[in-house]
Amino acid sequence: MRTFPKPIVVTSRCFEWDACRYNGLMIPNNFVQILEPWVEFRPICPELEIGLGVPRDPVRIVRKGGERMLVQPASGRDLTRLMSGFSARFLDSVSEADGFILKSRSPSCGLKDAKEFPDAESEIAAGKGTGFFAGAVLERFPGLAVEDEGRLRNFRIREHFLTKLYTLARFRGVIKAGTAGALVNFHTENKLLLMSYSQKEMRALGRITANAGGKPPREMISEYGERLRLALASPQKRPSSINVLMHALGYFSDRLSGREKAYFLDLLGAYRGERIPLSAVLSVLESWVIKYEEEYLARQTFFEPYPGALMELSDSGKGRDC
Repeated sequence: MRTFPKPIVVTSRCFEWDACRYNGLMIPNNFVQILEPWVEFRPICPELEIGLGVPRDPVRIVRKGGERMLVQPASGRDLTRLMSGFSARFLDSVSEADGFILKSRSPSCGLKDAKEFPDAESEIAAGKGTGFFAGAVLERFPGLAVEDEGRLRNFRIREHFLTKLYTLARFRGVIKAGTAGALVNFHTENKLLLMSYSQKEMRALGRITANAGGKPPREMISEYGERLRLALASPQKRPSSINVLMHALGYFSDRLSGREKAYFLDLLGAYRGERIPLSAVLSVLESWVIKYEEEYLARQTFFEPYPGALMELSDSGKGRDC
């Protein structure tokens, strides 16, 4: 049975932790509930941290020309410097983190959909952008697993988030170990997973691991980490995953019956046509891994990149290409 590290996730405090929204409410979040036993959550509410109470008058982002400000229309306060200062101090204090789950549409925590207004009094937004705290997160930790709760309702985005989150948590173990052996083991166990994201990046990571230049282990690991975050930047593409599935099938091709091969290829066609999830195809391969005791494949995180208990097939249908 595969073991999993506990990722460290900074999350908006209004999810399940505290009634700290501007209107005094707490937001129920099914994904956070499911995730809680499997991760180490670190809740934060930036608006509380800069001294705003509960309940409180709403704040908003005002954009004039190229300048963005965080203001509280009811009081006339400009909170830009307070929020920017808090964000910098808090993120400076985050020595370990694998991901963030932030509140969508929030002027502090929204990732892409925080409303921007032309002035403090306007009733109509002029556009959308990134909240002040969320923007600081993306600037400071560009390679981590960072999402908002709205986008995580989409199956594909959620699957990518969890895969990235747990891969980075495993790599944090390599950083702590600080040895070339730990890096080699990590790369070996994640080789098919990395191939499913990008064969080019998988090969580049392999060259770093081979260390032809004789670099010290810490330097190798730092270089590998930068490239790993680049490799995991975008969700897996279906054709790349299919190539990996066919590669794995090759380990069993001389031991399967014609009917077994045909069944697997039918499943592959259904996955290609977006009629079934990747996990449905993987379950068949995993049964063969067990039956034929393929130890190399048994070590591959590609087959279970995150705990199976976190698999949830619900899908909002939105954001499929994000």
